[in-house]
Amino acid sequence: MSSLSEVVRYTDRLLRIRDVKDWDNALNGLQIENSGRVTRIGAAVDVSTRVLTQAQKHDVDLLIVHHGLFWTGLRPIQGALRRQLRIAFEKDVALYSVHLPLDIHPRLGNNAQLVAALGLKRAEPFLEEKSQRVGLKIRASLPRTQVLRKLQKALNGPVKIFNFGPKQTRAIGVVTGAAGSEIYRVANDGIDTFITGEAPHWAAVAAEEIGMNLLLGGHYATEVFGVKALAAHLSERFGIPWEFIDCPTGL
Repeated sequence: MSSLSEVVRYTDRLLRIRDVKDWDNALNGLQIENSGRVTRIGAAVDVSTRVLTQAQKHDVDLLIVHHGLFWTGLRPIQGALRRQLRIAFEKDVALYSVHLPLDIHPRLGNNAQLVAALGLKRAEPFLEEKSQRVGLKIRASLPRTQVLRKLQKALNGPVKIFNFGPKQTRAIGVVTGAAGSEIYRVANDGIDTFITGEAPHWAAVAAEEIGMNLLLGGHYATEVFGVKALAAHLSERFGIPWEFIDCPTGL
């Protein structure tokens, strides 16, 4: 058993929670404290009633998520929020949420983990957002079909592909989550094959106009990597068991 404060202090430093800028409602770090102990870690992409219920069923007392409680901003404690807080308080579940600091971490981050799962090497940061680079760029000459197969295998699921770029890649960009709306900025970085989670309708039109391969693996599917890697790292560091709570959205 480890203390919650010890785990939180270490994780804050590891992910540079105080240094990495993010959207205000991300509220990175500890969002709910428990009575002070950690005996089992749970990892999930999103916090929800379903995730919290599964966490308490499996005796998780520290839940790590990528998308926390407060994305919609200031709101009354009623309905879903009241229900989620009640479960956390009654079952003594602490909640730690981490968004951009986890996306961009060079080893445990969503981007780095996905690039590693694709077997790609020598990635370098690109695409500035909130005063830091939030994606990874890889110079690689690969058949477009091979990149698709690698991505399908890494995500263990379908990928929506818009084949408007070269059949042989030169520069691949990876930005997990919902980065499709940044397609023009990505193109300005010389990317010809862009891997992300989801995109607005107009991004498919833009891909054709730009002449870019656009591969959409799903917001959820591209962001399971970071919370898993972080939980596994903390498990090894503190000798605490962990598990992944899988609640896919289908998006």
